[in-house]
Formats: sequence, C-alpha cells, structure tokens
Amino acid sequence: MALIVQKYGGTSVGSIERIEAVAEKVQQYRDRGHRLVVVVSAMSGETDRLLGLARQISERPVPRELDVLLSTGEQVTIALLSMALEKRGVPARSYTGSQVHILTDNVHNKARIREIDARKVRADLEAGRVVVVAGFQGVDEEGNITTLGRGGSDTTAVALAAALGADECQIFTDVDGVYTTDPRVVPEARRLDRITFEEMLEMASLGSKVLQIRAVEFAGKYNVPLRVLSSFEEGEGTLITYEEEEMENPLISGIAFNRDEAQITVLGVPDQPGIAAKLLGPVADANIEIDMIVQNVAPDGKTTDFTFTVNRTDYEKTLEILQDVARALGASEVSGDNRIVKISLVGVGMRSHAGIAATMFRALAEEGINIRMISTSEIKISVVVDEKYLELGVRALHEAFHLDQSGD
Repeated sequence: MALIVQKYGGTSVGSIERIEAVAEKVQQYRDRGHRLVVVVSAMSGETDRLLGLARQISERPVPRELDVLLSTGEQVTIALLSMALEKRGVPARSYTGSQVHILTDNVHNKARIREIDARKVRADLEAGRVVVVAGFQGVDEEGNITTLGRGGSDTTAVALAAALGADECQIFTDVDGVYTTDPRVVPEARRLDRITFEEMLEMASLGSKVLQIRAVEFAGKYNVPLRVLSSFEEGEGTLITYEEEEMENPLISGIAFNRDEAQITVLGVPDQPGIAAKLLGPVADANIEIDMIVQNVAPDGKTTDFTFTVNRTDYEKTLEILQDVARALGASEVSGDNRIVKISLVGVGMRSHAGIAATMFRALAEEGINIRMISTSEIKISVVVDEKYLELGVRALHEAFHLDQSGD
C-alpha cells in the first residue's frame, strides 16, 4: 500500500465532466489500496478570468489582494472534486493552502514554500480519507494568503510529497510523459520510460513545458520520485528519478528548444578589467536574465566584442539600455536579432562519451544550418541558429542520434 500524491492541472479539471473523471481515477487508485493526497489547479481558464476581472479594476492590482482573488480558483476545484468523491462513497476532505498550513515567504504572486505542517493531512489519511489540497497557494507568517507563481501547483504537490515521505508524486497532465522532443515538431519522438532529475531540470530550463523547473528542483532536492502521466489515457508515463549506477544511460535523452530567444551584440568595447560588469550590470539591474554569452577579443588586443542572448520579450528593453551604456563606455556599435532560436541536446550519457558535439555540428552542417553561438555544460550542448531552421535542425538531430529508437 503506497502513499501517493497526485496533481491534476487545469485541463484535467476543466469541466464538471473532467472533474468526475478525475474522481473515477482517484477511486481506482484507492480501490487498489493506495493512500492518496490529491493536489488540483484551478479549472482551465479560471485564473485568466480572475486576472481579467482584476485588471478591469486596476492595471496594477495590489499584489496582496491579487493573491486573495487568484486563490479562489483552486478553492472551487477542491470543493467540487471532494463532492464528486463523496458521491462515489470515497471519504474526502478539502483544504486550502492556508488550512494545510503551507507556510511561505511574503513575496506575493511568486512566494516560495518554507515548510508544511502535515499533521492534519496525516490524520485524515489515517482515518481513511482522500485529502484534496488546493495547489498554487500558501500563507505567510502574518496569515496573508500567498500564491506560488507559474507552475505553483506542481510545486505544491512535490512539497507535500516531500513533507509526507510519499512513495511517489504523480503529475497528471495533457501529455502521457516526457518525450525525446516535441512530437509536434518530430512525429517520431518517443516517450521516455525514465529520465534523471538533472536531465529533466535541463529540459525544463530549456523550454520543455511538461514540468515547471521549480517543481523538478524541489523533487531533486528531497529525492521525491516524480512520474508524469496523462489524465486522459492509461499508461506508465515517465519516471523522473536519480541516476542509478546500473542504469545504461543513452548518449542523449532528449532535444529541447526555445523559440523565445533574442541576440544582442556589442562591438568595440574597451578590453579592460571589469568591463563585462559595467556592460551587463545595468541589464541585470533591470531584472533581465542573460542566457548565453560569447566574448571575442579583437586582434589588436585593445577592444572586445560581446554577444549574448536574452528572452525575446526583453529584446527591445535590452537594446535601449545598452545604447546608453555602450555610448558611455565608448563601444562602437550595438546590434541585435530577435529571429533566433536555441536548440539543446541533453543527456547524462555525455559525461562518459566523446564526439557528441562533433556529431551535432556535422548533422546541422549537412542541412546547411549555420551555428551562431555554442554553449556547453556537463550534460548539455546548446546552439543558437536562425529561427527558420528550428524544425529542420531538431529533426536532423533527432535522426542523427537515433532518438526514435528505444535503447532496450
């Protein structure tokens, strides 16, 4: 008899019919003898509807009051799902984040969990109840309702699983697992039976939308086995866990890509100590995240060129900041391109195999795809290419590394 924490996202509980279907699934797990905690999101579209109401009142709602408003979305879902379970003869009890006492810091709209008092949940589980918890929300030390930001329900589920010492945390979504790449780009993409926390962290940070990075970080930190499953079809899904010594790791587990990239180049910057901080500091001060950076020193040794990438939404703002900074530093030119993408290979197998970069570069060259920037880490190689080559590049790499074939 396992203790399982399940999380159902907005599309999984998007209508009364779907909530009824979730109740059926929960009942099936309980009938097999499992103890269950179920974390739910707001019904799909509800958070956007509430945000729309807030913005009819104010373009910039007070963060505290916005949290009070947004937290009601999950409250609706936990009550309806508990009703659906009780109707089936399954004892259930619903809790908001504050009732469970999911204690967070006081950063409204993107709070972080500090601790969870799981005593009420444990008592209900011992009494044979299914516990239904509102995801995405908590409470600070002053008793104010807080929300956890994007992907907050995943984080709630993983945090509860860690606090309870659950055997597994199951994330039910509209896909049936983690794939070698996006099946909409490569129809031959294959669902992975398992993937390591490290690989999933890279995939999530590089644009894979299956799981939120905060939830994966939390699961890795507390060693909570994560499983991604479909709400709408049966299957084993993908297990995310620690790398095991006996596991035969494939060279590459997956290909991630990010369409939301933009490139900035600053030419002719004086080559002197501290120049990178002077150039990029104002960008960071504007809360703009810099991703890849390449620096080239000119042959005369007196100037250097910087090229780096930012999120496409920050492109215009970054250019504007750097025009002023470059002028003050005596740089010769600032230019940019917001029609680029990043393609990344991810795999713990890279640690023990050589030649992966060469295979990657060869596959792209054979398709006439020019690489503009390269970045590597222990289990990842990323390249920046022109936007028009995204799908061709991903397909070429998927084929070059035989990702359509099972490693069994």
